Amino acid sequence: MRSLLIAFAATLALSTAVKAQDVTVAVTAIVEHPALDAARDGVKEALAAAGYKEGENLKFVYQSAQGNPATAAQIARQFAGDGPDVIVPISTPSAQAAVSATRDIPIVFTAVSDPLGAQLVKDMDKPGGNVTGLSDMSPVAEHVALIKEILPNAKTIGYLYNSGEANSVSLLAVLKTEAEKAGLTVVESAATKSAEVQGAARALIGKADAIYVPTDNTIISALEGAVGVAEEAKLPLFTADTDSVSRGSLAALGFNYHDVGKQTGEIVVRILKGENPGDIAVKVAAGSDLVINKGAAAKMGVTLPESVVKRATRVVE
Repeated sequence: MRSLLIAFAATLALSTAVKAQDVTVAVTAIVEHPALDAARDGVKEALAAAGYKEGENLKFVYQSAQGNPATAAQIARQFAGDGPDVIVPISTPSAQAAVSATRDIPIVFTAVSDPLGAQLVKDMDKPGGNVTGLSDMSPVAEHVALIKEILPNAKTIGYLYNSGEANSVSLLAVLKTEAEKAGLTVVESAATKSAEVQGAARALIGKADAIYVPTDNTIISALEGAVGVAEEAKLPLFTADTDSVSRGSLAALGFNYHDVGKQTGEIVVRILKGENPGDIAVKVAAGSDLVINKGAAAKMGVTLPESVVKRATRVVE
């Protein structure tokens, strides 16, 4: 009997230890599109690599706001009420909603270009409070250089964006600076919801020599509408998001968002193991891929320089 009691006590202690390791990570994105979905999957992969596996000791909750900021705020409030171990908002609007919803639950944002401009943190090195994360600030100077390399006679870049997204407003300022250095002028065309994307792209016909789409969730979620306009008007369309190249953009220089998610997940693991998010510096995503689409180039009337083709990390035919 004594041995049975000892065995029972040992089993109880073991189950309690395992239960103590159980964690909940709540993830939300402003909208579903390939880049943000890849980031979400990368977070989950990094958690699994660290021993946090869904269905075993991890509850992984995911909700999309379907492009609606009000829904993003509602999801954030729900997560704050549920009390997960970490909240991971993907995109600037979702991160802003999460930060507004709780000052207690650790938040690790990702796919946010300008954390300072979005007022998520006050200091990138010492964010303080309950917030840290990963910035995907685009290499805009390299984007401008790529556009000039492919279109040496271009004079004007059409910037297609959601004027209500802080991330895109910040990138516009950077683009104007870098474009001026390269002797280019920027023309803006805004769409505040996905249904307006095609019309906003059409408004650039005759005003721009190329269209540039930043990491803007509204535009990317409805990218096919802009691509159709670009093909019809022979107006080359470039994106900052490499996952958009397979959907019809001519070229992109940017991050692999699955890797961005993995880098974000590594920060989440540090918090799950006891670190304070406010003590973890906000990181800038590492890595950059050049992806080109030969089929899209032909439809948009562009011949890709051999120099660009040779250094591409991926080619879509």
